[in-house]
Amino acid sequence: MPKQKTHSGAKKRFTLKKSGVIKRNKQNRRHILTKKSQDRKRGLRKATYVSKADSKNVKGLLVG
Repeated sequence: MPKQKTHSGAKKRFTLKKSGVIKRNKQNRRHILTKKSQDRKRGLRKATYVSKADSKNVKGLLVG
């Protein structure tokens, strides 16, 4: 059976850390930024981690 490939879209969006958590960037910071407050946009700059419920699915895409 051939090797399984890593999902290209997931590879660009997620980073698997040594501790096992998956780092991701927040959504809603691409366009239509004029109506969003400075506080909201500032919070969206910071990266966060994938929730425990979703991490199994994302690891499946990354490890492949």
